[in-house]
Amino acid sequence: MSVIILLLIASISVAGLFLGAFIWSVKTGQYDDENAPSVRMLFEDKPKP
Repeated sequence: MSVIILLLIASISVAGLFLGAFIWSVKTGQYDDENAPSVRMLFEDKPKP
């Protein structure tokens, strides 16, 4: 029974860590790039000299 409690605490800690990392990445603008390089190649913009 104590192993289940230990695994539960460990899994909640790991889930909290990943949730914190996700919130940090959203707040720092990691997902703000709307024209990713994979989409950028579809546009036919000529490079500026």
